[in-house]
Amino acid sequence: MAAPVVLMTQPQQTTTIINTQPKGWNTGIFECCEDCGICCCAFWCMPCFMCKTVDQFGECLCLPLLDTSCNGCGYVNIGAIPPVSLSMRVAFRERHGIPGSIFNDCCIMYWCNSCGWCQIAREMKARKSTVTVINASTTVLPHPTYVPQPNYAPQPSYAPQPAYAPPANQVAPYPPK
Repeated sequence: MAAPVVLMTQPQQTTTIINTQPKGWNTGIFECCEDCGICCCAFWCMPCFMCKTVDQFGECLCLPLLDTSCNGCGYVNIGAIPPVSLSMRVAFRERHGIPGSIFNDCCIMYWCNSCGWCQIAREMKARKSTVTVINASTTVLPHPTYVPQPNYAPQPSYAPQPAYAPPANQVAPYPPK
C-alpha cells in the first residue's frame, strides 16, 4: 500500500500597493486656504497646534514646548531658528521622500514658522488618505494538505514455500566437476 502524500507548501498572498503621493509637497508654503481649519488652529493657539501635529507624526506630545522661542500665547522670533520646528520639518520631509534642502527648511522655519507648521499638517492629512491598495488576494488552505493515494485491493497472501531440495534417494543428473 502506498503511503499518503502530505503537502507542506501554502500559496503565497499577492498584494500590490500603489502610492499615489507626489514626490513634492501637496501644497505650497502660503496656501492656507487649502485647509482653513488647520490655519485657524495654528493662528489661535500655535503651541497646541504644534503639539497636536508632533503627536500625529509619532513623536512626544510635549516636544514643541522645548523650542527656544516659545512664549505663553505663541511663537515670537528672537533671532534663532527654532530647533524642534526645524527638526520636525526635516524629519517629515525625509520620512516621505520630499525633495528639498536644509537651507530651504531653515529659511521657512525662521521667517514663517507658523506657515511651515501648517504645511506639514496639511501634508500629513493628505498623505494619510491617499494610499490605494489594489489586486489583493488571499487563498487559505488547511494546513497541512492531505492528498490520498488510490487504494488497491490487497493481494491474497500465500504461505512461504520451503527452498527446493531433491529427494535423498535421487542423485543429481550431472555430477559436479
